[in-house]
Amino acid sequence: MVSLMSKKKFIIAAKDVINLEIKALQKLKKNINNSFHEAVNEIIKCNSKVILCGVGKSGIIASKIAATLSSVGTPSFNLSASDSSHGDLGRISKKDILILISNSGETDELKNIIQYANRNKITLIGIVSKKDSTLYKAADIKLLLPQVKESGGIVPTSSTTAQLALGDALAIAAMQYKRFSKIDFKKIHPAGNLGAQLKTVEDIMLVGKKIPFVNSDLQMVSALKILNRKKLGVLIVLNKKKKTVGIITDGQIRRFNEKQSSLHSYKVNQIMTKNPISVDKDTLAAKALTIMNSRKITSLCVYDKKNKKKTIGILHIHNILKSNIS
Repeated sequence: MVSLMSKKKFIIAAKDVINLEIKALQKLKKNINNSFHEAVNEIIKCNSKVILCGVGKSGIIASKIAATLSSVGTPSFNLSASDSSHGDLGRISKKDILILISNSGETDELKNIIQYANRNKITLIGIVSKKDSTLYKAADIKLLLPQVKESGGIVPTSSTTAQLALGDALAIAAMQYKRFSKIDFKKIHPAGNLGAQLKTVEDIMLVGKKIPFVNSDLQMVSALKILNRKKLGVLIVLNKKKKTVGIITDGQIRRFNEKQSSLHSYKVNQIMTKNPISVDKDTLAAKALTIMNSRKITSLCVYDKKNKKKTIGILHIHNILKSNIS
């Protein structure tokens, strides 16, 4: 069993690691300068791919940065440093941007890639911590990392934290310039919980013949048949110009029946609630759920920005719940 003294030492060790990484990030923050602006500018101008490469722990960081860039609208991939010398250099085109990551800037596996980039005039961005290194001297854009103290004196921790943070900063800065929105993000993250939370009303709404449309001058006796057939507990009321003018819910009908002896003698426009609550098709489904909860309703009319009076879909709370949106 681990002694209480050992537990205290473990906690102290953890805090020491985190403190060193915090200091590394603080130094990095002070190092952000015009070179960062130049790097972002090259990334957003790139009409091809951004290729990242590193060796060892830096290679893992390169893979993560490539994934982040791709996820926010900048096509990117990670290049294996060892495989590049055995044919994978052919994956790099002259229109690409190459980002090499190396703490020392002297990693042997990167030297062939550096020579290839310089020979073919491929834009090279170097993320490195030493000015006198091969990578720093060869890079077209030099992103200088601060000299930091590693945990345990030798283990790549503080340096890789700084590399990762700098990569995240590049990705987010490029994303903001491109005005990459939540809707754009959703398009390339369709699966998982994140994809569910970014679904729009348009993704899950009912359309076409599934929408329970009725004319405003229709007799309620006929409207009730449509209500029962569509099984949504709601009717969307249209005028002669096919514009949405009202809504009828089964709860509304029950309440009306309690006050009146015969519902069948009325027309739809005598029962309906005018100006139903509607949302744009690009509204996040999670926001639509919030609207439903706050208004204590179970359905929303959906419109396109071009014409708010025309219902193009209906969103029922069951559609939201089936999509695991909360």
